[in-house]
Amino acid sequence: MFRRHPVLSLVTGVYLAFVAWITLSPQLPMGDGTDGLVWTILNALDRIPGTRWIDYADVEFIANMAMFAPIGMFFVLLFGRRRWWLAMLLPFVLSVGIELAQLFFFTTRVADVRDVISNTSGALIGAILVLIVTTPKARRIRRAEAAAAAQARYPAYSS
Repeated sequence: MFRRHPVLSLVTGVYLAFVAWITLSPQLPMGDGTDGLVWTILNALDRIPGTRWIDYADVEFIANMAMFAPIGMFFVLLFGRRRWWLAMLLPFVLSVGIELAQLFFFTTRVADVRDVISNTSGALIGAILVLIVTTPKARRIRRAEAAAAAQARYPAYSS
């Protein structure tokens, strides 16, 4: 699998390293604690009427989903459509591992079950997206394989 898709394997590895860096590097307190990407998004939403109900936890949940969606996509592309379930299982295991590492080894991080839920949900969304997008090609390939098998089985009936 990794030999068949060396570039995708490399991109996946780099992205997983990026996720590890984001989730496992020490979180340094900056200023008054309200300067970061999530707070920047919240401040921008604060200026839009009707969005004041969105809070830090909501934006963080969606950001975690967005961060893990590519992982689900990459895993479906790497392991194939038939092993789509690996694109659900591996991000779940990865997320649990991240949260356990945050709980036991990183005092500046906060482990949270909601992160496991959001990360796994993001991977699921990414995997489903790839499955939807690749369905037409998969059907064409299956039909071509069935036609080739039928032609090999019954050569007298082929034109």
